[in-house]
Order: sequence, then structure tokens, then C-alpha cells
Amino acid sequence: MRPHSTRPTALAAALALTASLAVASAAAAAVPASTAVASPSASASAAAEGGVIINEAYLSGGSRNAVYTHKFVELLNTSGAPVSLAGWSLQYRSASGTAATHSTVELTGTIAPGETFLVAGGSNGTSGAALPAPDLTTSFNPGGTNGTVVLAETTEPLSLPTGSIIGVQDVADLLGYGGSNTFETQAALSPASNSEPLSFNRTDGVDTDDNRADFALSPDVTPTASGGAGDPGTTPEPEPAPEPQAVSIAEIQGAGAASPLAGERVSTRGVVTAAFPTGGIDGFFLQTAGTGSEGGDDAAASHGIFVYAPEAVASVAVGDHVEVAGTATEYYGMTQVDATAGRVSPVDEPAEAVKPLTAAWPTTDAERERYEGMLWQPEGRWTVADNYSLNQYGEIGLAFGESSLLPGEARLPQPTDAAPAGSDLAAAIEAENAQRSVTLDDGATVNFMGGSRNQDIPLPYLSPGTPVRVGAATTFTSPVVLDYRYDQWRFQPQTQLTGENPDDAPASFADTRTQAPAEVGGDVRIASFNVLNYFTTTGREFVEELGGSCSWYTDRDGEPVGTNRCNPDGPRGAADEDDLERQEAKIVAAINGLGADVVSLEEIENSAAFGQDRDEALATLTAALNEGAGAPVWDFVPSPADLPADEDVIRTAFIFKPAAVKPIDESVILDDPAFSNARQPLAQAFQKVGGNSKTRFLAIVNHFKSKGSAPDDGSSNDDAGDGQGAWNAARVAQAEALVAFAGEMTQERNTEKVFLTGDFNSYTQEDPMQVFHAAGYTNLGAAADGEKEHTYLYGGLVGSLDHILASPAAAAQVTGHTVWDINADEPIALEYSRYNYNATDFYAPDPYRASDHDPAIVGIDLPKK
Repeated sequence: MRPHSTRPTALAAALALTASLAVASAAAAAVPASTAVASPSASASAAAEGGVIINEAYLSGGSRNAVYTHKFVELLNTSGAPVSLAGWSLQYRSASGTAATHSTVELTGTIAPGETFLVAGGSNGTSGAALPAPDLTTSFNPGGTNGTVVLAETTEPLSLPTGSIIGVQDVADLLGYGGSNTFETQAALSPASNSEPLSFNRTDGVDTDDNRADFALSPDVTPTASGGAGDPGTTPEPEPAPEPQAVSIAEIQGAGAASPLAGERVSTRGVVTAAFPTGGIDGFFLQTAGTGSEGGDDAAASHGIFVYAPEAVASVAVGDHVEVAGTATEYYGMTQVDATAGRVSPVDEPAEAVKPLTAAWPTTDAERERYEGMLWQPEGRWTVADNYSLNQYGEIGLAFGESSLLPGEARLPQPTDAAPAGSDLAAAIEAENAQRSVTLDDGATVNFMGGSRNQDIPLPYLSPGTPVRVGAATTFTSPVVLDYRYDQWRFQPQTQLTGENPDDAPASFADTRTQAPAEVGGDVRIASFNVLNYFTTTGREFVEELGGSCSWYTDRDGEPVGTNRCNPDGPRGAADEDDLERQEAKIVAAINGLGADVVSLEEIENSAAFGQDRDEALATLTAALNEGAGAPVWDFVPSPADLPADEDVIRTAFIFKPAAVKPIDESVILDDPAFSNARQPLAQAFQKVGGNSKTRFLAIVNHFKSKGSAPDDGSSNDDAGDGQGAWNAARVAQAEALVAFAGEMTQERNTEKVFLTGDFNSYTQEDPMQVFHAAGYTNLGAAADGEKEHTYLYGGLVGSLDHILASPAAAAQVTGHTVWDINADEPIALEYSRYNYNATDFYAPDPYRASDHDPAIVGIDLPKK
């Protein structure tokens, strides 16, 4: 990778200076002194005529089907002089990493001109041949399908920006692959799974600063050390394998977590219950004939087992009676028979059919271990708890039954939404969530976002007409196999699923969508809506007209859909006008469907940041709402004359219906140091049309500091591990400042009726919310009758970050509260920013997944006099 020389325009130069100052400020605040921060550099880290580059990377060593037991990175010196690697390192960070690399190993040695240099790394298992003698043996252990490998001219861990990285100080070369957020121009295509034995091969040592163009996936894995020592040498004839001992599946499984026969050659018989010749699992499940029962199975050990047989799996089918011979192994906690060097053969004699288990769902690992690998017909109450990974891995999180601690809750609750942080109840909820959860898988290891090849496969379970929503009742229509892999208990279907064979899906899901929110009564309705970074300044406009730079989230054709990161302080929304139109259509449908008279908005563009009137984006959205409504029913609250000196590129705002309410006096922004890392609250008084001052109320919209990006400085804002996330102390200070501000505004606007609305980035029982409770405010969502309402999904757990709180005088006027669950419960595949990510087109200009937060609504009854 070599830096490019450009002559920036005056505007671009000014933007670059602003970016440098912003990066330096952020780095000083957030990066430990021992961490080197990578930044653009005018000097080449590799000379213009050549340098050391990554020539080949094989990152699935030891995995199933592996060519070699160990991973490696092969370097190439393209210059005309020797290059010493002293002071250099190989570094790795995960595909979604943002702060620093996950693995750094120091390099030593010298590479002669035109020579390669072989760096051996870690291993995923025991499959494959030994590497030829490497130049350097390390513990370097990058992920096989998604991530970033960095060749650095420093031994300090680098903190890299995301997006396209070219010409960065201390980076000699970089390979971003799969779903990585850091790459040269675009990420290289990656294997579908670790069991696909492909390496990243650079073509003819040419470096064009485009990972996808420079690296091809190849089955020819050619580790070459200095001097061309690429031949692994002659392998001595192995000694004959011992004859396998004939045992039952239960004897292989054993009564504990690991097989008592691990490492031994075994043979066993059974009936095939599921087979996966495609999709990366590369094996089948086998169960002892006649086992399983309607009432459960009392055996101490499981009668089912996974057989890893990539060559033989295509020759078996569900229901076949077969004998397998291989080695009993433990593969990341799953007991299996590795038949790669064994055999799979049919058994001519008939076998009694396997009977799917219908036992009660086991709540502990030890109980589940008894049924690992067995056919199961789940019964009882099952509910969709998580659909976030459906878009990427074809997985659905399920919850069994309902919470014994929170009666009526069938989903998995955020502990601190229901109980104070650190309390015994919060700990008990966390433990029960683990007991109740299991993952419904798709019989594959495919990453549906891992390059265009995988994105061309239609997603399983989900279609435009069959939403898989969090909270939906799940009905199992056919058996599944209880599986354990990737540190999770899973239900596997009996064959690989995609959108092309929906009839093979083992479960169906209730459609819980509603066409409108529940009635809340009252003569005025107030709502809060997070509009998911609604920016009318698109990424394209920022780059082409304002001279900024952006990295992108791209669709399966490589076309930008949304901005990943735009510097300096650029837009965060749609990539271009077409994407903005799709985003806007969903927001308009959602807000116009609320039935609200006043709506507080969060995450809308502060247009002043882009040289426009501060209200430009707000005015544009209001016009679109009126167009969608077919009449001028909406207006917006204009920005006040007195503005803070420093604001974020996103802001808060109000829209309202002039037929229902009118603004009283100018809006006011709270400019308080507590909000230096968040969005400043905006206050506006409203009065009912036709009413007097007794119908007046004050609304203050908020967007507190988020929970992520912990400062890691030992301060009270570090993540304490109690479930409240990072920056909790900052949010407490913001809550205290807001309470004081509201008190002042009640005097200035002559009303005791106050509503605090917005995204508080705090779950219901967390410390910042306690500040409001202590000040006498009622959290209307927490106080609502019926099933607990939620506005957000994170980590498979539901809770509310968005709240409407009322002062005592305001609470007395409230007639109802509801959450319209059109966003957080919906699969992310429906979002405008995932347009054309998959072969199936999930986009529709409707309200569903218009944002990632659900809107909250309250009704109030304001007498005219």
C-alpha cells in the first residue's frame, strides 16, 4: 500500500485541517498513551518504487478441510533493496473492531529484494499438513472469514479509522476481507467459512491499493519462505491406524461435557437425522436406532452425535442406516466423530426409526448435554427473542416459556430495564435469560454479508411477506437437532435452509405487526421518534460538493447505500439521493401513522454543520410529511436565535400539527457543560388551539450520551460491568442538569406541566432514570398498565432507552401511553440501509424498520379553559 499524492482544494484543505484537529482531540481523550494512533501521512511508508507487501494469507489453518495445520502470512519485498523487519509487526483486528487491534506480533529478520518471507501463525485445529519451515513462527491468529490484517512499521498497536485506508502512517500494507470495516478501497472477498480451504493470493505481486482487486481466493495454497522454500518436503509413511473399536453413540458421548473416548478410533451405527452437504457444516447427525421418545429420554448420555465427513456427507440422506468409523473428538465443546480419514458405509439391515424428543426444555448445560445431537420436537411456548443475526448468519434467537421473575414477559429482558443495576434481581434475570435461550440456526455457516457470492443466496426464514419479529410466537412444524457450536446451544434443521427451500423450515412465526399504534386517548398526543440519522446532506454530496471523504456501507453490487464514516464531522445517513428517498419514505409513513400532534425528533441533521440554515433538514422532512399526508398538516419549531457555540452534527427538534397546538414563545436550547459529549436538550412550550394558559405544557426533547466507546481511563465513565455501559456518570450529570433546566423553564413559560421526551440511552431502572424519579417525574412507559413496553433491542435483550416522563401536574392529565413496535422488533434486513444486501428485496416504503428505536406516544386531556 503506497500513499497517493493529491493537491487539495482550499475547501478540502480546510476540511482536512478540521479532521486532523478532531482526530487529535478524540485521540487525546480516548486512547491510552501507550497506543500509537495511525493518521494520514505525506511520507511513504513503502517507497514509491516498491516496498514490503502482503503476498498471501491463509487464515483457516487447522480447520476442517484445511490444507495446512497453521495459518500463515507470506510477505513479499517488491523493492530493489533488502528490508529489515526489525521494529515491524503483524496486527489483526476483527471485522467490526474500532479501537485497537486484537492481536499484535513483532517481526524479525530481513527480506532480500524480490524474496518472500513466511510468517507462521496460530491454528484452529489439527487438520492439514505441516507448513514448510517458516522464516518466523508466531502466535498470530486472525479470523478466517472477516477481519483486517495489518503489516505495520511499528510494534505499537495501531488504532485505525474505519473505511478505505490508503497512505496511513506506520502501515506498510493492509488486507481487509469479508465484512471488515477497514480495507484498501474495498474489502477482499472471503471464504464462506473456515472449512472452505482457500487463501488470499495477490496476483503477480501487484499492489493497486484495492483489496478486492488485488487478492483472489484460491485453492492453491503456496506458503513460500525465503529462498523459495515452499515445498513441505517428504512426509514419512504414516503408521497404519489402529482398528476402530465398535461402541455405541452413547459411549462416545459419555455422561460429561467431553467424550471419554476423545482421540480414539471408534466405529458406531445409527440413523441419519440431518445432513448438510452444502453450507459449510460438512457433516451429518447420527442417532441410535429407536431412541428418543415422546416423554423424554432418561439415559445419562446422549444417543445422538455429529459426524464430520465432508467427502461422504453427500452420499447419505435423512433416514439412512449407516455405520461410521473415525476419531472421537471435541470440536470447540461439541463431541463428534471425525470421519475424514475414516469411512461411512450403509448398513443393509433395517433400523427402528428415531423418535423425536418432546421433553421439557433443559435449563442447564449439564441437562442439555444429555441430549446433544439428538432429534427434538420442541413443544410449549417459544418466542422470537432476537432477529439481529438473521440478516448475516441466518440465525434466530428464541426464548422458552416466560420469565418466572417478570410474569407475562416471554422475551428476554434487559436486566437493568427491570431491576436496579447490581441488584440481586438483575443478576437473577441475567441468569434466567441464559436458561431460557437457544438459537434456531439454518444448517449452515454462511455469512450472508461476506461478499457478493454469499449475498446472492436468499436469506432463510425471512421473506417480504413473512416478517420474523421479536416477540412473535414460534411454532415448530417439524423436528430439529439439538446442536452446540460457536459457544451456543442451537436447533439445527434437518437440511440447510435458504430462501429457495422455505418449505423445509422447521418453524413458523406469528405476524404480530399492527397497522397503527394502540389508542392512548386524550385530545392532544405527544410522541418521541428517533429518526436514525436522517441527513439531507448525503455522503455523495459531502464528497463531491463539499470536498470531504467518506467510507461506505455497500450493497451486493458494491454500490454505496449508507455512510460508514465521513470526515471531518460528515453526514451519517444515506449515501445518495436514491438512498435518502428510501429512508425518507419509511420515516414519513411511520410519523404520519403515529396519530400524534407533537413529535420530538432525535438524530436529525444539524444542517448548520454543512453551511446551510440549521433547520434545512427539519424543513425538508416536514415538507415530505405534508406531501405524504396530502395536506399541510405539519409545521416545525424553528431554531432559537441563541445557539450553542459547539454542536454535534445531529440534533433534536420538534414538529407539530398547527390545527391542534401552537408554540408559545421561542424554543430554548440548554447549553450546559454536562452535554459537551451529547446533544443539547431543546425546550418548547405548546398550548392547545382554542385553549388558554391552563392548556399549556412544556416539552423538552433529549438525546443523552450513548453507552459505547468507553474512555478506558479509570474514571467513573468507564464501563463498570453492571449492565449500564460506559458514560453512566455523564448521563447522570445530564439528567441532573435537565431537571434543573426544566425547573427554570416552568417559571419562564408559566406551566407546571412538563414532559421530558427522547432517547435517554438509559434503561428504565438505571442511575440516570433514578434522578428523574427522585425529582418527582413519572416514567409513563414503566407506569403503563399491561405487558411491559419496550423501545429497543440489543444483544437479544429488550428494554427501553426511549422514554416520556411527566411532572406531577402533567401526569395528572395523561390518558394513556403506548409504544408502536414498528422498528426494534423488525429484522434489520428491512432497513433502508440494507437495500440490495441480499438476493431477496426486502425494502418497502412502509413504516416497518424506519429506525432502530420504537416511537413512544402519550395522550393528554387538556380542557379548553
